[in-house]
Amino acid sequence: MVSADAYLERIGYSGVTDPNSDTLRALHRAHLFTVPFENLDIGLKRTIPCDADAAVRKIVEQRRGGFCYELNGAFAWLLRALGFHVTLLSARVGRADGSLGPEYDHLTLRVDLDQPWLADVGFGDSFLDPLRLRPGLEQEQGSERFRIVEADSRLRVEKHSAQGWTLEYSFSPEPRELSEFAEMCRFHQTSPESHFTRKRVCTLARRDGRSTLSDLRLIETRGGKREERVLKTEDEWREVLRSEFGVEL
Repeated sequence: MVSADAYLERIGYSGVTDPNSDTLRALHRAHLFTVPFENLDIGLKRTIPCDADAAVRKIVEQRRGGFCYELNGAFAWLLRALGFHVTLLSARVGRADGSLGPEYDHLTLRVDLDQPWLADVGFGDSFLDPLRLRPGLEQEQGSERFRIVEADSRLRVEKHSAQGWTLEYSFSPEPRELSEFAEMCRFHQTSPESHFTRKRVCTLARRDGRSTLSDLRLIETRGGKREERVLKTEDEWREVLRSEFGVEL
């Protein structure tokens, strides 16, 4: 089994590991800056098990990324190994038409310290720092703002943009087990209705922006400026995957 020390080395973290909010924030950022959100195994017809040990081995030993069930499942494993109290939560992702995806559509994490926090290293372009799990509190992160609001018996993560507050996802406070996400994990790997089966994606947060490889399009955002170029061949795609994201298939 992979050790917590090996995981910390994988994400380039050498700081203190005491279970407190400063450590959580530092680990959260380190993970997002080194482990990409990617769905590449789906296009290669490689089965992704809904299993924390498998996800940890993939991230640490294969130096890969993954999607939410892998990334947040593995991050929960790391946090627990370091003494944090972590609860898995089920989320429903907002759709373009304003509706919500099904239950277990996304896995997110509650971390209880002196106060509760929402941690998520598996949602792509979202919050870099954990959010205080306090409904109504607006939380600034650089040029972005987030908040968590109550909606019936659920909570909504919202991000402020030029269009106002928009939904990231809605989640239930009910504790879950990773095995409960297995059916949706299979769905997102196999169903033509899943956006994960429609295109290859690999994306990684940068300290000044984000790099994203969407099929053959490489999108670089730095300091609010966006540049895009189309790669010409699969060989070039694999080279960019290796050089820019550290991923070798």
